[in-house]
Amino acid sequence: MAIIDVAADQKMDKTLAVNEMELMVDPREEWRQIFNDAWRFERDFFYDKGMHGVDWTGLREQYGALLEFAMNRDDVNFIIGELIAELNPSHTYRGGGDQESPIEKSVGYLGIDWAFDQGHYKVREVIRGADWDNEVRSPLELPGINVKEGDFILAVNGVLLNEYSDPWGAFEGLAGKTVELTVNNKPVFVGARTVLVETLKDETRLRNLAWIEQNRREVDKASGGKIGYIYVPSTGQDGQEELVRQFYAQWNKEGLVVDERFNNGGQIPDRFIELLNRKPLAYWSVRDGKDWQWPPVANFGSMAMLANGWSGSGGDAFPDYFQKAGLGPVIGTRTWGGLIGISGAPSLIDGGSVTVPTFRMYNPDGSWFKEGHGVDPDIEVKEDPSSLAKGIDTQLQTAIEYVMDQIKKKGPIHPVSPGKEKRT
Repeated sequence: MAIIDVAADQKMDKTLAVNEMELMVDPREEWRQIFNDAWRFERDFFYDKGMHGVDWTGLREQYGALLEFAMNRDDVNFIIGELIAELNPSHTYRGGGDQESPIEKSVGYLGIDWAFDQGHYKVREVIRGADWDNEVRSPLELPGINVKEGDFILAVNGVLLNEYSDPWGAFEGLAGKTVELTVNNKPVFVGARTVLVETLKDETRLRNLAWIEQNRREVDKASGGKIGYIYVPSTGQDGQEELVRQFYAQWNKEGLVVDERFNNGGQIPDRFIELLNRKPLAYWSVRDGKDWQWPPVANFGSMAMLANGWSGSGGDAFPDYFQKAGLGPVIGTRTWGGLIGISGAPSLIDGGSVTVPTFRMYNPDGSWFKEGHGVDPDIEVKEDPSSLAKGIDTQLQTAIEYVMDQIKKKGPIHPVSPGKEKRT
């Protein structure tokens, strides 16, 4: 920033030392302004001018009276959260601001499951995605490392691993850093060697890819290769990328299981449905090889979708549109139920935020989407934690059984060529 004259050819060569500016803040006065601004944002931008029938002016007084008891910015966020919750829509969030937070230390990961054996930690399993998943891999999978399942990791940077009650204790503060591991195929230091690896900052995506590949293999094996499996984590950018990536690899299957459990939403997924809902328009007879279908990348087989209570927002719209398009049944449990959406709101004075739901979905027949209720499954299959702990996914199994039954009932998904024609 600089102070210049209102004239032509001015230069900002003498800038202000804004990093040295100080401002005295009365926290309680600022909190009241923040609360009032949040109240005004909802009043001025909420999709329903009637504010869902609540006494919005009265609620300002009711919850505003709590500000005198607030001791920090977290308390203010709590009060704002209670205020906007009175509107009873989805997507009402608040957070941030001038908060105090403790210093955090990162943890490095190896992308493995540990086991404790003979007083030392060893590699029970290396977590792997599909062979073609190069987005993230365990550091132990890199060429030349040669650490395999069953090997013991005795020390990290020379510090004995078994001195910690949890093996991750030795990796505190080492996320994304190069560390020295002391490894051996037996729980002794005699004959041990050292290897250098760069730890992962996070292994969530690695485990997610491993779970997707596990499900794909299970579907492939149970169906004899007839059914494809597609996992869609969101309806945002990553969800679009995953849908296209997995669909283009399996479009020619006789059936598909589309899994949107835990889908955390994003955008409105009409494009997702357009991709899954391509209908056959023509076939082309060729001299060599298989006849062509048109559209060339489309699945004309039977489908089913998996959804659960952690599927929300765009993850509500996806199964709703799937049902409306007649693509197949939704299997699992009722979704979250949040399609009063957000499109942005001004920020608060101290950098905090509050969301304002600005649009709400209703159906072509003029009825509201069941906000707060969600999409009911066509075939309800509740989560079974006991079975999941044993590696049995009852929801996925039900979807496989349904699609296989439809494949048998429908028969071939492509017509037989009419044969060669004499056109003399």
